[in-house]
Amino acid sequence: MKFAFFDAKPYDIPGFRKYGEEHRIDFQFFDTKLSENTAGLAQGCEGVCVFVNDQVNAPVIDRLAACGVRLVALRCAGFNNVDTRYAYGKIHVVHVPTYSPHAVAEHAMAMLLTSVRRIHKAYNRTKDFNFSLTGLTGFDLNGKTVGVVGTGSIGCVFVNICRGFCMNVIAYDKFPKENSDIRYVSLEELFRESDILSFHCPLTKETYHMVDRVAIEKMKKGVVLINTSRGALIDAEALLEGIKERKIGAACLDVYEEESDIFFEDFSGHIVNDDTLARLITMPNVLVTSHQAFLTEEALDNIARTTVENIEEFFKKGACGNELCYRCGKTANCRQHKVEKCF
Repeated sequence: MKFAFFDAKPYDIPGFRKYGEEHRIDFQFFDTKLSENTAGLAQGCEGVCVFVNDQVNAPVIDRLAACGVRLVALRCAGFNNVDTRYAYGKIHVVHVPTYSPHAVAEHAMAMLLTSVRRIHKAYNRTKDFNFSLTGLTGFDLNGKTVGVVGTGSIGCVFVNICRGFCMNVIAYDKFPKENSDIRYVSLEELFRESDILSFHCPLTKETYHMVDRVAIEKMKKGVVLINTSRGALIDAEALLEGIKERKIGAACLDVYEEESDIFFEDFSGHIVNDDTLARLITMPNVLVTSHQAFLTEEALDNIARTTVENIEEFFKKGACGNELCYRCGKTANCRQHKVEKCF
């Protein structure tokens, strides 16, 4: 089988090449992202392998279908960049529901510790032999209240990490975990009571800009925000205003709502046209990493292995347990419950 692999990075290729050879899948690696203009690269391929910033909207789906593509294999958990409703009946879509919740949760805590203990500032100072402690005062995590939005596998790992720091954990989830010892509260109470807020939920129509100006007004003065999920959960303009007004004490962002044309690329010798991101990065209490929370050896291996297994299961067994469908959970007669393809 041939698969067009879009937005390929050096750290992606070894794992996919290894598992691809084992399962006789020929990955054609392309640096470019998938879009309506690049979809033609998939001509003659049974499927495409895509990541978080590839476009899989209606025009792209039509072009892929015209090229004979039968499967879109996401090498990530989130699928907000895929129009699953439009794909239904045209192209099947599979994803990697979990690859290493520890990788993302640990990165969230690493960002929090770096921010509140000013480790990045201290590192930069000591490189210049400046050993002054002025301006590096942080605060203890012990006893602080952390609000966790989303208690899937990543959120639950983050909860356990926070408990290890003797933090008071509260959480919000539209679908709370049953038989859990996590204390769930309303979203409004979560915003009102939390010293630190960490987001681990998917991006949907309901969660889009869940942190806006109104939400920020409900938060404690000096609240710390952590986002390792999807950038558009937070209204970047509202975040910037909240920081300028001293309402938000710090922001740790591994994702950004307009990241698709910026993250994963080197712009060190160029002018970035995104004024909001440029202003955020200049803020002394904002820490930005470029969507790297997933980037561990274990996660990369799991992503490659699971993606290849999804492909093999779909083509050899006629169905895949990790297939995405906009109807799943909404209809009693969903074909996936019968271990069949969605259509």
